[in-house]
This record gives sequence, structure tokens and C-alpha cells, in this order.
Amino acid sequence: MITVMRTAAALVLAVLPVSLPTTAHAAPAVPEVLPIGVAVSALQVADESRTGYQRDAFRHWNTGDNPTDGCNTRAEVLIAEAVEAPVVGARCALSGGSWFSYYDEQTVTVAGSLDIDHMVPLAEAWDSGASSWTGARREAYANDQGQASSLVAVTARSNRSKADQDPAEWLPPSADALCRYASEWTATKLRWQLAVDPSEQDRLYELAAGCGGNTVTYTPAP
Repeated sequence: MITVMRTAAALVLAVLPVSLPTTAHAAPAVPEVLPIGVAVSALQVADESRTGYQRDAFRHWNTGDNPTDGCNTRAEVLIAEAVEAPVVGARCALSGGSWFSYYDEQTVTVAGSLDIDHMVPLAEAWDSGASSWTGARREAYANDQGQASSLVAVTARSNRSKADQDPAEWLPPSADALCRYASEWTATKLRWQLAVDPSEQDRLYELAAGCGGNTVTYTPAP
């Protein structure tokens, strides 16, 4: 009887390697699309704290999505967002091309005149939950090209006017930019599960009320 059991076990073991399923690859994240008011209501509300914040806690700009192209994240975003493609030279020097800064409706033809704005500024991200992240996750946030709204090429003047302020404190000067800005701000906070403070949420609700029909599209960050 023991011999028969051992023989049966050996047969099972011989079959197992070919019958086990192969490891499944994770399915790509599916974007969420919500009406803007619903999206704002989905944001977690919490008080903010800037205790311990340092800008260098968010490493940027790194080698970007393609480490072999010689371009850092800033340059890759400029190339991706160009209305007219620039010429990419040695060491990723950009010449020519044009960009549209939607914050202030300005067309820019010199790459050096643009800033790459973190839609939700690094300090605001820290205040809203990133203070508890690992350094690697903060680096991923600071260089996020996985969602187009996370990083945006705009005039240096408009970016520096915004600084680290949330929508309760600063909005783009162009009235036509407000609905897009509110949607992209909300999308970025939802993507990274960042909270909003009460005054920020109130302003987002005010903006959403005037943006009927607008949606917020976001993909949860890996």
C-alpha cells in the first residue's frame, strides 16, 4: 500500500509543473471618469500641516520616463506638450517649437521661458498627505508623467504667481482656464489620494457649480 501511495504522489508531482497557471500580469489601471461635483465630493477633507517640509524631499527632475533618451522629466514634458514640436539636439537641448500656456492664454516659442508646474505643488502635496510617503513615492509624484494633468508647461510668470497656493488662494488669470484647472487639480488629488482642507474644498465646489457638464478623469497612482 505504501508503495502504491508513493507512486501516486510521484505522478501528481510530475503533472503539477505543467498544470499550474502562469503568473498573471497586473491589468493596467482603468481611468475613473466622474462629474466634477461628484469628484470633488470624493476628496478626503483634512487639516493640513507643513511641519518638516523641505522641497528637496521631492527629488526632481529625474531621468524621466525614458532614461535612455538623454532628457530629464522637464524636457520630456516640454516635448510632449508642444503645439509645434521643438528640435531636440545634443544633451536634449530644445530649439524652436511652440507651447500654449493655458493659465494665461499665452503662446510661448522659447522653451526656457516655460516652467513645468506641479498641478498640486510639492508643498501642498506635503501638507495633504505626502509627508508620510517614502522618498521613492515622493520622487514618483514629483516626476509623474502617468497622468497628463499632473505636470503642465506654463509661463514662468503664471507659475511663480501661483507658487504653492491651492485654489482657495490662487486661480489662473484666464477665466476660460478655470474649469479645466479645477478638474485637473481634483484629478491630481484623487490620483495620489491627497486630502483637501475645508476652504479648498469650498472653492472647488464653487468652481464645479459653474462647470456643469465637465468631468474629472484620473487614474489611481501605482
